[in-house]
Amino acid sequence: MSPHDHVVTLITRANCHLCEEAEAVLERLSGELGFGFQRLDVDADPARRDEYSDRVPVILIDGREHGYWRVEEARFRRALSR
Repeated sequence: MSPHDHVVTLITRANCHLCEEAEAVLERLSGELGFGFQRLDVDADPARRDEYSDRVPVILIDGREHGYWRVEEARFRRALSR
């Protein structure tokens, strides 16, 4: 699989500095590796808020939780190469 074959999701919220940092890293990596990603507001859905609220930002790869709070770049790159 190549990076553009994966679905990357960033679960975020407004006024969250860690979310802004994670988004900047994902934007940089998406330009380099060629994947797209979507952003979901954790507070827009009660079930999402119940599951992820205390861990935002949360990074999902192909719908599975990959990590939270910070993008671990080397680990993220390895996950996208699988």
